[in-house]
Amino acid sequence: MKLVYLGVVLAPLFGAILAGLFGRQLGRTGAHRITILGVAVAFALSLYSFYAHVWGGLPTFDEAVYTWAATDSFHFDVGFLIDHLTVLMMVVVTGVSLMVHIYTIGYMQDDPGYQRFFSYISLFTFSMLMLVMANNFMQLFFGWEAVGLVSYLLIGFWFKKETAIFANLKAFIVNRVGDFGFLLGIAAILMYTNTVDYGTFFDRLPTLTGVTVQYWPGMEWSLPTVIALLLFIGAMGKSAQVPLHVWLPDSMEGPTPISALIHAATMVTAGIFMVARFSPLFEMSEAALSFIMVIGAITALFMGLLGIVQNDIKRVIAYSTLSQLGYMTVALGASAYSAAIFHLMTHAFFKALLFLAAGSVIIAMHHEQDIRKMGGLWKYMPVTFATFLIGSLALIGFPGTSGFFSKDTIIEAVHASTLPGANFAYWAVLIGVFVTAFYTFRMFFLVFFGEGRMDAHTRSHLQESPKVVTVPLVLLAVPALLVGFFAIDPLLYAGFFGSSISVQPAHDVLAELHAHYHGAVSMMLHGLATPVFWLAMAGVGLSALMYLGMPDTLPALFARIFALPKRILDGAYGFDDFNNAVFAGGSRLLGRGLWRVGDVRVIDGWLVNGTAALVGFTAGQWRRIQTGYLYHYAFVMILGLIGLLTWIVFLR
Repeated sequence: MKLVYLGVVLAPLFGAILAGLFGRQLGRTGAHRITILGVAVAFALSLYSFYAHVWGGLPTFDEAVYTWAATDSFHFDVGFLIDHLTVLMMVVVTGVSLMVHIYTIGYMQDDPGYQRFFSYISLFTFSMLMLVMANNFMQLFFGWEAVGLVSYLLIGFWFKKETAIFANLKAFIVNRVGDFGFLLGIAAILMYTNTVDYGTFFDRLPTLTGVTVQYWPGMEWSLPTVIALLLFIGAMGKSAQVPLHVWLPDSMEGPTPISALIHAATMVTAGIFMVARFSPLFEMSEAALSFIMVIGAITALFMGLLGIVQNDIKRVIAYSTLSQLGYMTVALGASAYSAAIFHLMTHAFFKALLFLAAGSVIIAMHHEQDIRKMGGLWKYMPVTFATFLIGSLALIGFPGTSGFFSKDTIIEAVHASTLPGANFAYWAVLIGVFVTAFYTFRMFFLVFFGEGRMDAHTRSHLQESPKVVTVPLVLLAVPALLVGFFAIDPLLYAGFFGSSISVQPAHDVLAELHAHYHGAVSMMLHGLATPVFWLAMAGVGLSALMYLGMPDTLPALFARIFALPKRILDGAYGFDDFNNAVFAGGSRLLGRGLWRVGDVRVIDGWLVNGTAALVGFTAGQWRRIQTGYLYHYAFVMILGLIGLLTWIVFLR
């Protein structure tokens, strides 16, 4: 099986190398064929691995492939840990990536960077697979940074746009903040357990119980809490949790396939996967779990509210991604790791579907992204309309869709939690249901219903996207609609993850839910009578009333009534202004001060110019005794001789 696992990660890498280095020779068709073939091979091998481990009874694979570096004390290996959690992530990553690769043929067909784009997305797939398949922290960090690097390249893919360059720099810098904490956490693990290997680390975890560290006199912190929080800071950056969320909405400057692949289905879920992978560590600290839950709850509610005031179709979906990542994080904080991974999987399908369907709309609208300039598209784009509806229903958690099973489970899990902050988190995710339904169907109604608000030229050319675009939409719509129904039993209540995820009995909220669970059909029927369903329907109903029933009066009336909240939402709570003023402005002020004092005064003034002035002064003084008269030199020589003789006779 080792060759199979190597094939999973190397096939996309070979495709990326060939398309990147020999794209001109391969041409457009050759570039997309070779990269799609590589990802298709990875997907097929991932499915085989899934079958072998889940149904074939293959035991967990945990071996090194080769040693990257070795010292007397440490071995840094490249290896794979393949268990049920890994194979599920492998299938999700390669499956969504394959759909995005196929979709990209139609979306990027006229772009001059066609081959480069395929090389990047294939390289991203390799990086993400290295991250989820790693069996040690060194390889995890390599994949962690590699997906960040490729994300930087893809957000700024259209590098002639100033907004794209600003967005990729912003993403890069914000993620460095999170990655600094992540690296400190790995360093602490290496320092206190003397290993970077997952298995050895888990074996030595009990030795950390009761160990404390002191950062300030008189204040001691539990070591497991410190390590857990440092690792979670990395997750906050990668999975865009408040306050390190500010990069994700701007990342919509990249092409739409990137939004689907990286910023909805895979890279942003790396932090969720990482916390679930290290559940034994996080279970040792209730303080860390409470912190995670509260951060997730704030993100779920307040980032969802920002989706209400967005008019760019991709930004609406981007803020919904932030909100749904908050739901996953809340589940992690409630120790419902399986539910978080379950929602990660369902979200990957329906959110990738929404982004790609939005891309189909953007193609038809000649790259117009403002939903206020759309309307009535259901008549022209029936396939896009139907798939967009499925994705929207899954996003709001309509009973029967995949999002319903995973999202409702998270809400009930946090309701059952007794950890500090659970009550706040429950109300936040519950209110978030109404908010999600409102902004999702506000977007849906403005895009597909009502009178067309586009210009006459665009209206005359409206048509359904080509099959290379719509076929991936249909293929993603199937799991977005059905995967939750079939996956809830094994993933949550049949021990699918086994030893991959560890939960202390006192924190096991899913065990409590299991006692009241009577099957997927029963859950669907019960879901029709819960507050979650009625809140969702209230959100859909209000959006229908405002944007279908009274579109000329109600939106403007609400904007006047809620003028102050709208102003706050339009400013995104001031995070960007604060960052620009304090961090960016402070950095520029510090740099300007260092330039004036250090560069101008010390280096240029004292060292460079000062040295030159000293040499000039000294040379000027010495020049005065260089008269050129012979008798002056003879006189100096005689004085020197007298001095030498005096020293020999009297002073020796």
